[in-house]
Amino acid sequence: MMNTTPSPTLLGFDVYFIGSILVAIAAVAVMLAIYAAVTVRDPMAKRVKALNERREQLKAGIVTSNARKRASIVHRNQTTDQIRGFLESLKVLQDSQLSVVQQKLAQAGIRKKEWAVAVILGRLIGPILFGLLGATMFYWSDMFADWSPIKRMLGLMAFLVAGYKGPDVFVQNMISKRTAAIRKGLPDALDLLVICAEAGLTVDAAFGRVSRELGRAYPELGDEFSLTAIELSFLTERRQAFENLAYRVDLQSVKGVVTTMVQTERYGTPLASALRVLSAEFRNDRMMRAEEKAARLPAIMTVPLILFILPVLFIVILGPAACSISDALINPSTPPK
Repeated sequence: MMNTTPSPTLLGFDVYFIGSILVAIAAVAVMLAIYAAVTVRDPMAKRVKALNERREQLKAGIVTSNARKRASIVHRNQTTDQIRGFLESLKVLQDSQLSVVQQKLAQAGIRKKEWAVAVILGRLIGPILFGLLGATMFYWSDMFADWSPIKRMLGLMAFLVAGYKGPDVFVQNMISKRTAAIRKGLPDALDLLVICAEAGLTVDAAFGRVSRELGRAYPELGDEFSLTAIELSFLTERRQAFENLAYRVDLQSVKGVVTTMVQTERYGTPLASALRVLSAEFRNDRMMRAEEKAARLPAIMTVPLILFILPVLFIVILGPAACSISDALINPSTPPK
């Protein structure tokens, strides 16, 4: 005979089914951890390749006089050219919109400006794909059959907004992470710049030295400083190299450093003293942010304390007493005769 004993349930869910899903997730996580540990790649290789490409482009701009030959040296991407042609045929590609997306990609650490058309294409086809998915879920299937028409319409609108804003949110997330990493290492970089300036190094040599010293600890900041050192060596106007640094980093501190560099280049003011003042200000700012986070910690910990720690504490303390009371009420001992 087959065993027809029902599976145990917890809050209406099959315990065996939930346990199987958790075991599968744990197995996948272990496999991904092993794969990540085995296939460790050096992040410097990709950085060096991107910097060498930028160096070759700048060198080609100086050596090659003909604009047509200069444009032929820059590598073209067939995929992005096809996307650009498709968007231009639909009359949805604007130069102002393209320049904004290109700057955001540069701030996110993506050096390929031609991929800006892919972000614009994502804004165009994202609402269509997410709209079809939402319509399938809310109207063409029985997944949300008990929902009212207003809820279905709001759900479909949420899918459309997610499809349109998805590429921008993804790029903005990359910008936020990169900006936070650059902000963290900027005071140390300025201290090293002060030491290099006092040692008699030129500005481009100082940027190159700082990028080599901080490349491992702060790879994002080292990448930006390396690119600035290359542009200082090849560009005809050194001010343009500093302005490119401010263009690529969405951080007011970096813009302040760029302004200081431009003023020292123009008026010949001492670079070491100006950078020392900026470094002190940035360190004070970093300390104030740390103190602000520490002051907010008690208020932030209130919600996890109430939701996760106190219920477990009550279960541990009152659980045995509740079990004893339950046994006494449900199965009372029979009095002797």
